[in-house]
Amino acid sequence: MACESYHRHITRRDFFGQSARGLGVAALASLLDGSLRGDTHSATAIRKLLPHFAPKAKRVIYLFMLGAPSQIDLLDYKPGLDKLFDTDLPESVRKGQRLTGMTSGQARFPVAPSKFKFAQHGQAGTWFSEILPWTAKMADDLCVIKTMHTEAINHEPANSFINTGNMNPGKPCIGSWLSYGLGSMNENLPTFVVLHAQHSNPASNVQAISARLWSSGPIPSQHCGVAIRPTGGGIQFLNDPPGIDRATRRRMLDSLAALNQQESDRFLDPETLTRITQYEMAFRMQASVPELTDLSKEPDRVRELYGPDVNKPGTFAHCALLARRMAERGVRFVQIYHRGWDQHGTLPAHISSQCMDVDQACYALVQDLKARGLLDETLVVWGGEFGRTVYSQGTLTRDNYGRDHHPKNFCIWMAGGGVKGGMSYGETDDFSYNIVSNPVHLRDFHATLLHLLGIDHERLVIRDQGIDLRLTGFEPAKVVTGILA
Repeated sequence: MACESYHRHITRRDFFGQSARGLGVAALASLLDGSLRGDTHSATAIRKLLPHFAPKAKRVIYLFMLGAPSQIDLLDYKPGLDKLFDTDLPESVRKGQRLTGMTSGQARFPVAPSKFKFAQHGQAGTWFSEILPWTAKMADDLCVIKTMHTEAINHEPANSFINTGNMNPGKPCIGSWLSYGLGSMNENLPTFVVLHAQHSNPASNVQAISARLWSSGPIPSQHCGVAIRPTGGGIQFLNDPPGIDRATRRRMLDSLAALNQQESDRFLDPETLTRITQYEMAFRMQASVPELTDLSKEPDRVRELYGPDVNKPGTFAHCALLARRMAERGVRFVQIYHRGWDQHGTLPAHISSQCMDVDQACYALVQDLKARGLLDETLVVWGGEFGRTVYSQGTLTRDNYGRDHHPKNFCIWMAGGGVKGGMSYGETDDFSYNIVSNPVHLRDFHATLLHLLGIDHERLVIRDQGIDLRLTGFEPAKVVTGILA
């Protein structure tokens, strides 16, 4: 009778909760936050060990040009290509390397020199395209890496790879790793913030973007990136509904936190604790986000520095100024996504307009950080997910061409945060097709980024389903010491 009564009244939740004591315990343990099970991989345990050594940077602002900017037209000057216009790319250069389905069927691979002029800037004479005049002005602040490379040849896996260290979705992204490992530097804003800037590319093949690129994967979801919109108050549903004052909201959250704590004590689910912390963060953000996004108190000279678009919410200039304000307020990782760089055709016109979107604002951001004494402790990164081919996709003329995906080499630049300014690192061949010296794999880039924040990439590890994960994976990765200040 007692047994029958038990089976009548047991709830589904009780059943699964009690089942965890048996065969389910292994699965549950893989999901639990390490701090709850005494795991040395937990955020609490990790933060007791971090930083592993003195950091050069405290925060990162990552300016991500989604779609893959053409290195040949911006940062990797190849003057010898002019005399090779419309000649076939030598097989000795291509070496049978993998092509995408968009150009693998082409009868020819005609060389397409950049139509843009280049000039040397700064004490080191770094080469910049004429469509990056503002970026060129800060040549002495920048470290241009010309030899980044990846195995990913299409956008989806490439974006996942450069953001998470893995081509398969579902892994923690860079900002989540830093949030998890280093924790927050402020109480009123998220540790990891994402902004989406408007672009000028009218083409229909602008790459889509989704929250998986700022996901925390198996890390507790409190470490996910928070997307702040440039319009409409910043975050949806942040404001209290009519008739609800702050005192009422505070009482509601206190009562809800007590219920969630009971749930957490019973089931030891870290996501319940995340719910508590995120509700509290949202309550504080109701005051902090409107203040953050109000640019009216910025001096005119600062807004003029960022250019005429800074007062238009959603523009790259507006997002860049918001990023500087977040850096001042202790946000650990800010990522600005600027789409529209996937230029398979009509590249000269489209890349010119894309550069106009970002060029002056990038200069302003670096100079603004420097003027406020923040650049030395802020790492600024600019770049995309891979490069573009030297040969033309589709019709080729002197003034018009397109370029396909090219993972063998591409360019990024970095500034501040412990990297040397006024230098180029690595060299490619005369076709910007293969790397000649100082290759930098994505894993090396990740290892270096973590190193600048005081983290040994081999020691920042989480356990997921019985497997240890880290940003740099478990293939060889090295810190690029040649760019360190």
